[in-house]
Amino acid sequence: MKDFNWLQLLNPEFYILLEFGGIKIGLIVVLFIVFAETGLLAGFFLPGDSLLFLAGIYSETLMQQISLGSDFLNVTIFALLVTLMGILGNMLGYWFGARSGNYLYNREDTFWYKKKYLYQSREFFDKYGTRAIVFARFLPIVRTFAPVIAGIVEMDKKKFMFYSILGSFLWSFSMIFSGHYLHALFLNQFGIDLKHYIEFIVIGIVGFTTVPVLWKLLKKRVHIE
Repeated sequence: MKDFNWLQLLNPEFYILLEFGGIKIGLIVVLFIVFAETGLLAGFFLPGDSLLFLAGIYSETLMQQISLGSDFLNVTIFALLVTLMGILGNMLGYWFGARSGNYLYNREDTFWYKKKYLYQSREFFDKYGTRAIVFARFLPIVRTFAPVIAGIVEMDKKKFMFYSILGSFLWSFSMIFSGHYLHALFLNQFGIDLKHYIEFIVIGIVGFTTVPVLWKLLKKRVHIE
């Protein structure tokens, strides 16, 4: 850690390969980040989609200490753990929204909290309704505040749990399995190790998930002007 650079915090690979006292803690860190994205309202800067995709590539390393001896079982258990953390994070976000009411709308902006993100997520929720809980999982920033909005508007708890489980399951398994099996495919069929192209993968995923959101916001701003 003596060569630590703050820019490393923006690199998902940093979290995956993190060690403490010679012990690999990447699995714990990844699970905590997934939980924190919604449960602790810290999703506007933490890597989400790119982190899970790369975690799929590094799933063998992450599951090394609790390996079940089967590649498929290991990646499946890992995806289930991520799904669980996503559900728990959503539950905490929902609870916070239900208890805080309109407090967040009156709160001043800080480094950790941006009110504009809350309004953007509210518009997204109003447009898609309960389905927003599923769709939000694949959109940075929105996935952080969507459960909170659900709590604020007092969305039915049973519906919330259903869509929360569905969204977390689809997000976790699609990202992790894509990373895991695309890495194996490129390595076995073309001799290309995707671990050597991490920067390009991260840029591609970030662009794919954030550009549509930014484009929508830009169109709305131009329309208002």
